[in-house]
Amino acid sequence: QVQLVESGGGLVQAGGSLRLSCAASGRIFSIPDMRWYRQPPGKQRELVAGILSAGSTTYADSVKGRFTISRDNAKNTVYLQMNSLKPEDTAVYYCYADLLLDRGPSGTSWSNNNWGHGTQVTVSS
Repeated sequence: QVQLVESGGGLVQAGGSLRLSCAASGRIFSIPDMRWYRQPPGKQRELVAGILSAGSTTYADSVKGRFTISRDNAKNTVYLQMNSLKPEDTAVYYCYADLLLDRGPSGTSWSNNNWGHGTQVTVSS
């Protein structure tokens, strides 16, 4: 069984920083794409940042220049460094990944649509 486990959320003042981590566990061959989403209170879930296994990244316009996504492929872990935090960054942050479980002569095996349990980030003004 595979799972994603986030950590690193908390309460911080505006202008402060937090670092989120998300570790994927289980029998995993590789993780081509890892992402962070967030869901602010009363709003829909939105993509914050994504990173491919080769390192290319994408960011929501609202976090460009303030957030940095990175990953450690050997640890199946993705990070989100959040700087210059604003009250509008307050949300539950979720890790997402499609997991390649196996690859061989007979084909590939995937576990898709994997979400972490979420970690609360609260930014006070």
